[in-house]
Amino acid sequence: MALLLDTRLLLRKVKDLRCFIPRRNRVKEKWAVTRTKHPPTSLALQHFDAIYSNQLGPQWPSVRAALLSERKYGALLNNFSHDPVLTELEDLGCRDFLTDTDTEVSAAQPDMEQESEVAGVEDASGISKKSGIDGQQLSPLHLSPHIKCLVFPRGDITRFKPARPDVCGLLGYYLMDAASLLPCLALGVQEGHNVLDLCAAPGGKTLALLQTESIAYLCVNDASVSRTMRLRKVLTSYFPKLLLADEKLRITSFDGTKWGEIERNTFDRVLVDVPCTTDRHSLMEDDNNIFSKIRTGERRRLPQLQLELLMAGIEAACPSGEILYSTCTLSHIQNQSVVEQAIVLARENHGIQVQVVDLRPLTHMFRKTFHFAADLHLGEMVVPHMAANFGPIYMCKLRRLT
Repeated sequence: MALLLDTRLLLRKVKDLRCFIPRRNRVKEKWAVTRTKHPPTSLALQHFDAIYSNQLGPQWPSVRAALLSERKYGALLNNFSHDPVLTELEDLGCRDFLTDTDTEVSAAQPDMEQESEVAGVEDASGISKKSGIDGQQLSPLHLSPHIKCLVFPRGDITRFKPARPDVCGLLGYYLMDAASLLPCLALGVQEGHNVLDLCAAPGGKTLALLQTESIAYLCVNDASVSRTMRLRKVLTSYFPKLLLADEKLRITSFDGTKWGEIERNTFDRVLVDVPCTTDRHSLMEDDNNIFSKIRTGERRRLPQLQLELLMAGIEAACPSGEILYSTCTLSHIQNQSVVEQAIVLARENHGIQVQVVDLRPLTHMFRKTFHFAADLHLGEMVVPHMAANFGPIYMCKLRRLT
């Protein structure tokens, strides 16, 4: 009986003490109404588990683990900076992946130097399918000697330090997923080319294109005004004001899907790096996540938007010009399917014949650095891998014939 009374007194004292605790400091699960029950990152993972487990089969668990791990970066060197960052990064153990290529592929390059039609078997839609690489005459690689991108060795997850400004206020390097540089390399920009970067923001690929120092005229565009302003800030951090004021560089904020009506049959090279589900961001960041419930409609419209942008890029290219379509997703619907539809629509609706350019010389050259998907129907893709955690990056190159 005494024990029961003592317990009641203790409980009463606890209740009395609660009135002195500020209400805002009391934590109860039912009061946490602002916490999302199903955050976008969780919804993205559920979606990818359902789709990519079928698409990638037994490879998906390892790709999934890499996507959920910290990604690797590359340091794109700024040729306009006066800081000796190349030596400093090499002392840390970094290497330029553009010069550290597969020796077997380099030795085989002379056999690939003749420009030719892509060999292969066409399906019912007229789209060329790849056959074996041996004995083929493939398009040569035109890699700019001015582009340098340093990465840490395979398996090394050391982080780069933020770049510092030089005496002129220009940053020495730009940190980016090194696989994002591959579409710029695959584009094959040459001296005197007119180039269009149709979806340019935030600016990493634009920086790479300008580093080639061979473009006669570069137009960079993004439909979002705020993203274009961010792009301008990036450019001012890496390039002298005189270069940015040059008439050879134009920055615009037009609807990219209408570019075929703005400048048709104009550009030698067109980069169409379209908005996509950005798989890695969708799994790691709830902020600005395409899998947020309020953006469901936007996410479902992505394949149609991507198709319209690629069609605009094809129309903007001149005959014999080349178009590079790229995404940062593993999705077949946003990658190969978009390219297939664009090839058919270009022929049927606009009378434009396009041809798929084989990018296997590029993938064989850089297979020491990146992990590439095998046996894609169209294009090439960098697949995240724990030892080389870059990507995902999909790219497909088209040549306009008419």
